[in-house]
Amino acid sequence: MTVELDVFVGNTIIMSEEVYQLWLDGYTVNDAVRVRMEGGVLDEFEANTDIVLSDTMDQYRTFQMCERLLHSPTKLANQLLFQIPPHRQATLIERYYAFDDAFVREVLGKKLSKGTKKDLDDISAKTGVMLKSCRRQFDNFKRVFKVVEELKGPLVENIRQHFLLSDKLARDYAAIVFFANNRFETGKRKLQYLTFQDLAFCAGQLINNWTVGAVDNMVEDMDVDLDKEFLQELKELKVLITDKDLLDQHKSLVCTALRGKTKAFNEMEANFKNLSRGLVNIATKLTNTKDVRDFFIDLVEKFIEPCRSDRWTAADMKLYLTHYTNSAHILDTFKHQVVWDRYMGVIKSCIFKMYHD
Repeated sequence: MTVELDVFVGNTIIMSEEVYQLWLDGYTVNDAVRVRMEGGVLDEFEANTDIVLSDTMDQYRTFQMCERLLHSPTKLANQLLFQIPPHRQATLIERYYAFDDAFVREVLGKKLSKGTKKDLDDISAKTGVMLKSCRRQFDNFKRVFKVVEELKGPLVENIRQHFLLSDKLARDYAAIVFFANNRFETGKRKLQYLTFQDLAFCAGQLINNWTVGAVDNMVEDMDVDLDKEFLQELKELKVLITDKDLLDQHKSLVCTALRGKTKAFNEMEANFKNLSRGLVNIATKLTNTKDVRDFFIDLVEKFIEPCRSDRWTAADMKLYLTHYTNSAHILDTFKHQVVWDRYMGVIKSCIFKMYHD
């Protein structure tokens, strides 16, 4: 009797997302096997311990061989060694470049150098993120920074194109690159309440409004460096606090608009000049590198903390800053509305995000 068989041979790699995540998280093979067994893998696949160990070792070897391609994701799609479907490639890349918010919060704003890398042991112990995973995440930050640092064009788009990341993850990496380049101080105790996502939002505001790329989208380092010409123009805002008549007029306009609309009116009226000096002084000192680094500390110390001590609500904050910004347009002798709006647009957005009442 003749038996006909249709035989199909393929070499598409089968990968478990669970095992991949264990590998990314820094688990050893034996620890990964233990986690899988505790998760019920033996019952699910009717396997024994030896099979789970063999499968885990095989997948770990595959991931390690793929890792060099993951360092340059565009190469993954063009190689022939590993037959990986496009949707699975996208998952591998996105997961490889994902990071722990607790970890990135510890390194945000620090120089991506060997010096910082030496601190990873301490960061691992503090955050509970395994050291191997800390190293992968740190090396990813450094790799992305080096690739996009000198590129022309929008920062987020450059990251997305070179590393094939989702829009959300590309924006998060843009924030990390931006903080590393400008060395913003984020580690002080009074800033610890701010999450990575709080600070990433603020970075997006700065990138979209205060960099050279905000006005010219094909210049060198466009989304990484702050617009020096704009920072110089901010010095013109000093007149709002040095001209007594202008300061009094500004206060009068704001208080007239606020009266009867908030329980915090008395505190707003009493502290108007100090708060205005705080915001304007932040603007006029941003030509100094140290003051750029202290931007978030200054916002907290000179504006957020005084408002918090007077028990302003988030709604009070929005109301005050809206009228504070808009009233400057009515001032007779104030001629710097364009610079003012560019400055206060970012300041308002950042303070709204940073003010947790």
